[in-house]
Amino acid sequence: MYLYGASGHAKVILDILEACDEKIEGLIDDNPAVNELMGYPVFHDRLDLHPVIVSVGNCKIRRMLTERIAASLKATPFDQAIFGTAIHPSAIISKTASVGVGSVVMQGAIIQTCVQIGRHCIVNTGARIDHECQIGDYVHIAPGVTLSGDVTVGDGSWIGVGATVIQGVHIGKNVMIGAGAVVVRDIPDGVKAFGVPAVTHV
Repeated sequence: MYLYGASGHAKVILDILEACDEKIEGLIDDNPAVNELMGYPVFHDRLDLHPVIVSVGNCKIRRMLTERIAASLKATPFDQAIFGTAIHPSAIISKTASVGVGSVVMQGAIIQTCVQIGRHCIVNTGARIDHECQIGDYVHIAPGVTLSGDVTVGDGSWIGVGATVIQGVHIGKNVMIGAGAVVVRDIPDGVKAFGVPAVTHV
């Protein structure tokens, strides 16, 4: 397994892969000054190394890099032969839930019955996603987030640290929910929302 992005986020994914006894070949990074991370070699200008997980927290950049890798290999961004998945052994995931290719589920996360996690998502430390939530592609669920049942989160959205979303709420695409926000109503595409209760801002 390779990681693209020698960042702090990559360190956590390395820890997950080590906990899963996954063989780690190294990392890839665009910064030529970075040649090693946590004892693993860092390669440059190598889009041909796979399986790979894009280890970048920013949703837009993660999508861009995923598409760049896929294009270089004449594949789709969702090709399971190219992109890996990492799930920490301490995560609790219902047997009826699904986690898409390229996604990472971190320590202590809970994913309940009939949840669908999209592709190239991050479900961060201690996040709780309750029954029948639908999470789009390239979403970042930050540490300590609580999504109550039947919540929908659109592609490319970021749910900030410790945010709470009540049941049945729909969050659109490319939305940023602020840290600690309490979301009690639907949020349209492309806005920021923060506060208790959360208020939208363009």
